[in-house]
Amino acid sequence: MDENSMPLKGVKVLDIGTMMSAPWAAAFLGDFGAEVIKVEHPKKADNARHFGAAKDGKGIFWKTLSRNKKCITLNINTPEGSEIFLQLVERHDVLIENFRPGTMEKWGFGWERLSSINPGLIWLRCSGFGQEGPYAKKGGFGTVAEAMSGFASINGYPDSPPTVPPIALADGIAGMAGMGTILTALYERDARGSGKGQVIDMTLYEPIMRLMEVQLVEYDVLKKLPQRLGSRIASTAPRNIYQTKEGSWLALSAGSQSVVEKLFKAIGREDLIADPLFADSAGRIKNVEKLDEIVGGWIKQHTREEALRIITEAGAVAGPVYEMDQVFKDEHFLARPSFAEVEDKDFGAMRLPAPLARLSRTPGKIRFTGRDRGEDNNEIYCGLLGIPEEDLAGLQEKGII
Repeated sequence: MDENSMPLKGVKVLDIGTMMSAPWAAAFLGDFGAEVIKVEHPKKADNARHFGAAKDGKGIFWKTLSRNKKCITLNINTPEGSEIFLQLVERHDVLIENFRPGTMEKWGFGWERLSSINPGLIWLRCSGFGQEGPYAKKGGFGTVAEAMSGFASINGYPDSPPTVPPIALADGIAGMAGMGTILTALYERDARGSGKGQVIDMTLYEPIMRLMEVQLVEYDVLKKLPQRLGSRIASTAPRNIYQTKEGSWLALSAGSQSVVEKLFKAIGREDLIADPLFADSAGRIKNVEKLDEIVGGWIKQHTREEALRIITEAGAVAGPVYEMDQVFKDEHFLARPSFAEVEDKDFGAMRLPAPLARLSRTPGKIRFTGRDRGEDNNEIYCGLLGIPEEDLAGLQEKGII
């Protein structure tokens, strides 16, 4: 695909964030052609470079988190660095950061100053609790957002403590929400013709809270606290993870009456369709323990391959619980493809998750993997800002870049 035809070609993004939420938003934009510059401190790399496992001293996660980003170094908290930063702000459509509220103002970069330099600037400010309110100045990580949003309280089994997820869930959701709101602001500025930028105040807890709305609104109306249900869900039965004959696992969900009836036929229990205990959703939810015994007992008598074939052929819905190695082998994931193979200078061919969605005419693309710190200093400072190449060494010696 011609990179000039990518949907966000020409949108210029300045990513000065750290770790995950804000940088993920920038990465999602970069997948669809936005020109992203990643800024790091010249003496202290973004902690995300060292998040997770490494190979030969190189962080693996960095390669996908910072894909499609050109990497420069700059100390914006110095007089010369400040001036260079303002030149970059002037030339970009979007500024993305996730510092603690007040940090940018402390450095002299409040909205009044930035918008006077670039009236069309879209500024995503991602923080734990937002730019205002009693908790605004508190530090925030995704773990705290997952806890305070209510998510951890319903995650896990009834006899287990509240459980936070083993992935950066709140950061990832905030990154996706950040991408969406940036595009909303760009549409208002350009397509609606206001020509004006604005600040996006994004918290870590509100996007995941948005996905908790079933539990939240039901509590608001009924004043009943939701309980931890393991792999079950309060509104649908059967819905669980079931073990098969050979010890592997499959996931099954019957979210509508027609699918439930197909499942009952598939497991040879068509009689359950008219059974008062299981004839409707309310009955199935009330008698979920007995229902899981029936469904789980049938699955336990079959291999995963057999069970999935029978259930799927009947028109019901189930799928295997994959380990990581199996994810990379699934024929559908390979055919779609759900991964993109990209050549990396350190690790060779890497398979990275493909861009978020498939656009029929202007799909996203991973043009390159995460780069070394300051790798693009010459291109950006000399090419974009017009700083003479001989001046870069002096800026480097003074710790500016």
